[in-house]
Amino acid sequence: MTKTELQTEALSRAQAGQSFSNYPAIIAGFLAKGIAEADILPRENVLTYHAWRAVGRQVKKGEHGVKVITFVPITKEVEKDGKAETIAYRRPWTATVFHFSQTDSIA
Repeated sequence: MTKTELQTEALSRAQAGQSFSNYPAIIAGFLAKGIAEADILPRENVLTYHAWRAVGRQVKKGEHGVKVITFVPITKEVEKDGKAETIAYRRPWTATVFHFSQTDSIA
């Protein structure tokens, strides 16, 4: 997977996600960093490193984000009773998100 593909996929996952379960952790984490609650809009101005790169922004050097737990889809080929079978499941994954104020324009 190329960097561009990785960034595009990260952006689409960030914008199309269905779960709101990380919102309290995101808001609490950025409030602790001194960002006003009204300025914290997950999926709009809070994205992962690669998602920010996809929209033409770079996380500033030395910035620390907020860790959140997400679930990534996994498909696996398994042999069962001599037959190949595809199983699909989701596994937990930690991601770090950054606020817009922690980024600079690339161009």
